[in-house]
Amino acid sequence: MKEASKFEVWAARCWNLLNEGKSFYPIFSISIFLIYHFNSWGSIGFWKVALLSMILNLPLLITYIRYDFPLHLRSFLWFPILIFVTTLDYWNWNLVLFDLGVYLFFTVIFWGTIYYHLRIGTSLTNFTRFWKLVLEHSDSTSGNFQEQVPKTIVTLLSLNYLYLNLRGYLQRSELLSNYGIFFIGTILLAIIIHKNLFNWKPDQYQELTNNVQVKDKHTNRVIMMIIDGCRKDKLAEADTPFIDQLLIEGTEYTQMETIYPARTVTCFSSLFTGTYPWEHGIKSNLVLDLGVKTESIFDKLRDEDKKGKLLGIAHLIDAFGEEDVEAITAVMDNDQADANIIKRAKRIMKQENPELLITQLISVDQTGHSRGTHYSEYIEKIEEADRHIEDFVKWLKAKGYMEDTTLIVAADHGQSRGIGAHGHLDEGERYVPFIIQGPQIKRGHKVTEKHSIVSTAPTLSYLLGVEYPDASRGPVLIEAFKE
Repeated sequence: MKEASKFEVWAARCWNLLNEGKSFYPIFSISIFLIYHFNSWGSIGFWKVALLSMILNLPLLITYIRYDFPLHLRSFLWFPILIFVTTLDYWNWNLVLFDLGVYLFFTVIFWGTIYYHLRIGTSLTNFTRFWKLVLEHSDSTSGNFQEQVPKTIVTLLSLNYLYLNLRGYLQRSELLSNYGIFFIGTILLAIIIHKNLFNWKPDQYQELTNNVQVKDKHTNRVIMMIIDGCRKDKLAEADTPFIDQLLIEGTEYTQMETIYPARTVTCFSSLFTGTYPWEHGIKSNLVLDLGVKTESIFDKLRDEDKKGKLLGIAHLIDAFGEEDVEAITAVMDNDQADANIIKRAKRIMKQENPELLITQLISVDQTGHSRGTHYSEYIEKIEEADRHIEDFVKWLKAKGYMEDTTLIVAADHGQSRGIGAHGHLDEGERYVPFIIQGPQIKRGHKVTEKHSIVSTAPTLSYLLGVEYPDASRGPVLIEAFKE
């Protein structure tokens, strides 16, 4: 199995510019405006007026970059369009339909069909399902039709109206006063809605980890298997005999809550620093300022001359760096991905013998993104993940690596409807599987109280006998340990 090349690492970062909604929105809106006026590119006058129009439109652009409109809040995005049309009496069907056509081509044909065919081997007929998934998609990515389309429509209408006025084509004397009404109304609407209606983020621990002191280690090694994007309810539906046996032999946390926003790099950063995005600094998959800004479990292991290794996709390098992440290529047939990852995990154990090995299985997540979560393919990939974990654990036992070893099987986030949505905590995203099994762990135990994935890092510290990361806030999952 190939490692992720330098090119793939940078290509992944570039893709995130178009994948994350906050960066996609301005890039797409400005690009559509410029392409719409392609015939005027040869005129210096066009570029001067277009630039001035963009500058005058910055309040709207900044507002919509700053504020996501998650889930049911998306319906409020049509009000600014109504305000715009009412106060400025302007509409352009050609521009709106051009925007809609290019957006659907990008999401359904380029992303959902060509991109996934080339990257993970999906069928070139994937668009026949993908268009329906896009229409119901609900996370913070560019694939969120119900958020991105009204945002880009009003932005393009605003840009074009400014441009036409500044060029003298409309001769609207009320430009500044009516534009002030539109801008102020849109900004106030965004602020009021988010202050009063955006109320479903998980509660956060305010104090640093202090519910138990680290003394001696409780295990020689921890093996953590993360089934990326695995819904808790779909895991329960799937035929997973090995994970079912872990439930008998270990402890399950039935209300393990992910963090907000539930993006992969953000969740992994919280899992292994023990704190939240506002503190570790990773707020989406698009990481402009590389590296978590707090200590991680890998740092604390290194301080004690112990080794931790995270085997996962190239995006995770942006959070933890190349020393702690062994990046796998994400450009391979999805049916072979997890099998290849397990082969690499075995090689790491033989070559490096780390005290902590975290392995990210990606086929479930990629299936949710490319084919949806409410289909048989998603369940099948969960069942395959169960078999891959069983194969790896049997190999570890045969090689002697499971002696006094603790095993954790978990997910970073779930996935909701649409193209495997995760970010805004729609149905299926918030609660994730979390099972821990080992010599010091209670058998057949269920913890039903709510916990957070930020407890992962301090629990790993407690197990391996190293200090907690400096910003760790989650309490150690002490309920799982034998008396």
